[in-house]
Amino acid sequence: MKPMTTLYELILKRRSIRQFGARPVEPESLSRIVNAGRLAASAANQQPLEFVAVDREDLRAAIYPELKFASAIAPAGFPRPGNEPKAYIFALVNLKIREKMFEYDVGAAMENMALAALAEGIASCWVISIDRPAVVRLLGIPLEYRIDAVLALGYPAQESKEEVLTDSTKYWQDEDLTFHVPKRPLASVLHINIFGSTTS
Repeated sequence: MKPMTTLYELILKRRSIRQFGARPVEPESLSRIVNAGRLAASAANQQPLEFVAVDREDLRAAIYPELKFASAIAPAGFPRPGNEPKAYIFALVNLKIREKMFEYDVGAAMENMALAALAEGIASCWVISIDRPAVVRLLGIPLEYRIDAVLALGYPAQESKEEVLTDSTKYWQDEDLTFHVPKRPLASVLHINIFGSTTS
């Protein structure tokens, strides 16, 4: 995947990828991606998030069964053997700093990280279906932290394409592992000045 040149191009290109190639994600890239998450907007600037970046092979192998990918078409959407993520970044909430309303911070950080990854040619999949107690044990996460989400990362081994949404939001995967994701068209979600108006 060729890195994009503008932020808008990155946003247009970003899709969830669930099949990853053999190339490892470099530690320097992981650090830059986490830094992009660290610098995301934070409600009241409380900064309750911390991150665990995982690239060690034994930990990756142990974590993988504790996640669910593309549940709407499971198990077809799961990574195939050999195509598992090559790194993970877990977003943790420090509950001593914030016990609720942290989802805004998580969303901003996850999107920042997904875009920073894509800028380096690294694909991602934002996963929230996690066996949290199992991952807490694997990573030694203290009780005052909550795992909110994880970003699965790797160099892409599939394509994901936007489709025009018609009657269903359900995504699908074809025989060559290409994902097809229906999205509402811009004209159906953009109101100009007054709700329902399409002209200024």
